[in-house]
Amino acid sequence: MTPSRPRLYLVTPRLEDTASFAGAMDAALAAGDVAAVLLRLNDADERTLINRVKTIGSVVQRRDIALLLDGRPELAARAGADGAHLTGIEALRAALATLKPVRIAGAGGLCSRHDAMLAGETAADYVMFGDPPPYPPPHAGEGRVGVGGCLPFPVLCERLAWWAELFQPPCIGYAANADEIRPIAQAGADFVALGEWIWNESGGAEKAVAMASESLAAAFP
Repeated sequence: MTPSRPRLYLVTPRLEDTASFAGAMDAALAAGDVAAVLLRLNDADERTLINRVKTIGSVVQRRDIALLLDGRPELAARAGADGAHLTGIEALRAALATLKPVRIAGAGGLCSRHDAMLAGETAADYVMFGDPPPYPPPHAGEGRVGVGGCLPFPVLCERLAWWAELFQPPCIGYAANADEIRPIAQAGADFVALGEWIWNESGGAEKAVAMASESLAAAFP
């Protein structure tokens, strides 16, 4: 069976002023096939956080794209987000009662195969390999901290291929630069995550998203 073309998953910088970021987000979403956005927010009081989520949500969700919060599962329902991304098994377990069954519970920080299998057994809706910075600490014997977090890039691709072959929940591979997009897709990722680097592109994030979409289209015609 020919694998389907992966879709994109955008990761924002840590934001305070979401209103000024909304224009860049809208342009990026218009440039490619984006399935989800992971919104990362600096700390603030609850009302401020909810307002920031709603500001980005008005841009993201009108395109039928999922809006996920980086942590903060307790805010997802109140802010109208579609779910949350949890780093580590304990955070995932603690969030399930708040998110399920209506909202998405994604799992990251999975530095070992054992952690990834636990996430699947704990009913994660997806698993992410190669988290955006700040990275989780490496597990003993699981590699070193580098551009792919606790998984060096060759291990990240191997982990994606292993998961895609054996498990049903979707997997996301985090691309720390443009050169990693195609190898992550070809390894078996269902989604390719593009992180903070795209927002610093000279042509704007829309240029990076368009380039990523073209790369995926060439790899999966």
